[in-house]
Amino acid sequence: MASYVKWLLYGAGGLVMAGMALLVAFQERLVYVPVLPGLTKSYPITPARLRLAYEDVWLRSFDGVRLHAWFIKLFPDGRGPTILFFQENAGNIAHRLEMVRIMIQRLQCNIFMLSYRGYGDSDGYPSQHGITRDAQAALDHLHQRNDIDTSRIVVFGRSLGGAVGALLAENNPDKVAGLILENTFTSILDMAGVLLPFLKWFIGRTGSKGPRILNFLVRSPWSTIDVIGQVKQPILFLSGLRDEMVPPSHMQLLYAKAAAHNKECIFVEFPTGMHMDTWIAGGDHYWQTIQQFLEKHVSVKKKKKNELSHDEKGFQSHRNLQRKRGKL
Repeated sequence: MASYVKWLLYGAGGLVMAGMALLVAFQERLVYVPVLPGLTKSYPITPARLRLAYEDVWLRSFDGVRLHAWFIKLFPDGRGPTILFFQENAGNIAHRLEMVRIMIQRLQCNIFMLSYRGYGDSDGYPSQHGITRDAQAALDHLHQRNDIDTSRIVVFGRSLGGAVGALLAENNPDKVAGLILENTFTSILDMAGVLLPFLKWFIGRTGSKGPRILNFLVRSPWSTIDVIGQVKQPILFLSGLRDEMVPPSHMQLLYAKAAAHNKECIFVEFPTGMHMDTWIAGGDHYWQTIQQFLEKHVSVKKKKKNELSHDEKGFQSHRNLQRKRGKL
């Protein structure tokens, strides 16, 4: 019996050591995948291929890393809301252009697409700390522009992009008008147990079955579940129920955490939506859901008759005086 317990302890110790080795050696490769297998890091196409007028934008993150982005404007005068789009962990922004093309058409919006550090033409290497700075640089750039309505900036993030977007919205309550999350995870700590099931006994954030003794090894935890409850802006949750990568329960947990503190939360499910194709599987319902969210929270507010500016009031008083004098 003692020998059996001894070997059992050795086996458990071996699993812990194996888990530690995997986390230390490969965690960045699991979290960040700038290059898809068989492809190059460069963009396979640009927006011009899809007949989209765009601007190449070069930014500097706070720590000096040079970043690349595409700004696709629907209208020359900047009408419509502007969506700051954060992509998933794999590939680059060029792989999202078909979806973005339809987004522009259906939502009548401008799109700003950021390449995280280490992705596409951006310099550097991806990390949570670095990408957080990259997202802030993108938002700051938009607020420095005079060709868009900066009061109508909405952050849209899918999967990893949702974690990036939630943190950005939480840090910038006055600069972001709304947040849209699609198929986003509660945390990378929880996803470790999804990708490598035996790790759920040693690592996790929500619902972990074990002592979480390996949590300290995770360099990019992206704990969205801790952030989402602090977001004050309206939030739209888009969940594909056939998501094969992020369990749909993660989105349900995020919504529950947010809705407990924020009355402007909407949760919408798409029964046939998978991780990458919810925007396709959802059809018209998907786009109408987003359109209604934008119309409710970032539409241009028309002035009421009694809400005149100071100059307008002065002009109106002058006209009334002229009428009394019989000159009008």
